[in-house]
Amino acid sequence: MVYLIICAIALIVSALTLFSGFGLGTLLMPAFAIFFPVEIAIATTAIVHLANNIFKLALVGKMADFKIVLKFAIPASIMAIAGALLLNYFANIQPVAEYHLAGKTFTITAVKLVIAILLAIFAILELSPRFEKLEFHPKYVPLGGALSGFFGGLSGQQGALRSAFLIRTGLKKESFIGTSVVSVVVVDISRLIVYGVTFFSKNLAVIQNQVGIGLVIAATLTAFLGSFLGSRLIKKITMRTIQIIVGILLFFISIMLGVGLI
Repeated sequence: MVYLIICAIALIVSALTLFSGFGLGTLLMPAFAIFFPVEIAIATTAIVHLANNIFKLALVGKMADFKIVLKFAIPASIMAIAGALLLNYFANIQPVAEYHLAGKTFTITAVKLVIAILLAIFAILELSPRFEKLEFHPKYVPLGGALSGFFGGLSGQQGALRSAFLIRTGLKKESFIGTSVVSVVVVDISRLIVYGVTFFSKNLAVIQNQVGIGLVIAATLTAFLGSFLGSRLIKKITMRTIQIIVGILLFFISIMLGVGLI
């Protein structure tokens, strides 16, 4: 049952995230957390997340607009550091609310509420036909990267803001997908190396004992399959379909953040 649930989520979500540019880590971590302690869920999700992004880079990286990547990813990486430093401050602020569900404790923090509101606004823009032709001037790309990286460092929720911004820069769907993938790999590698190497060195034995390498490999391979299947559908998917997928996922994640589930 554990293999079935984890692998099914990895397969479906990784196919969707190829188009949306976000969601795998956000949605896969709670699935791992159903069966394992949160810290182990975060570690195993990070492994699958990074491996899948590198795989997606091989599939669609050549489609990226590297001028946009440079303008977006560099400020994103810098501001991710600032966001991570600010996280230490917010970590000392008491949660806005706390509740228990199914034997687990969920907290609603000020950071989650702010990001949830932002994502909900972006979702409304994506799903509204009135804003379908809205575009950001290329000069605002570094600002979008800075905001995405900042909130990524602050809360780990960088992908939704990145996609919400890049989708309005006038990129064609193939370039949007490729640019999103390259940008996330640039930011992800630095973020996961900083936060992950030390953590993995302390918890690798626990991961092996509680989760098992077989489950991590299975989740990674099914995520690869989802990304591969998604790449086969790129030419059949319209940009408006991608906008709708992004909008729906933004709403879904904003609700989960707002009620403290992620």
